[in-house]
Amino acid sequence: GLGFNIVGGTDQQYIANDNSIYVSWIKKDGAAYLDGRLQEGDKILAINGKDLKDLRHKDAVELFRNAGYYVSLKIQRRLQPQNGPVGHQGDGESGGLPLAAILVPGLALAATAVWILLRYRQRM
Repeated sequence: GLGFNIVGGTDQQYIANDNSIYVSWIKKDGAAYLDGRLQEGDKILAINGKDLKDLRHKDAVELFRNAGYYVSLKIQRRLQPQNGPVGHQGDGESGGLPLAAILVPGLALAATAVWILLRYRQRM
């Protein structure tokens, strides 16, 4: 197989009022995983040039099963997670403070230290 599962369709909407087909799971070491471009949550718009708009789930599954050895997918990447807070960072990304939260106070401290040093030198 292609190494991933799909959800959605006119009869099994994954997102309310949306008949689209989405990648729900990617099998480790499967074809999609090894290729590396497809991500869970991607919306699949077409497979081998065939539009997936307004298909029942089972009809979409059948298209994937009969796709052949070489498969071309047209996808739309999801910009933010459907679940969880905005700004949630996924696996593999470091958390912590933004760079500006460290640089701005650091630069202010350095500028203050330089100012004190210059004032001290003037008095000598």
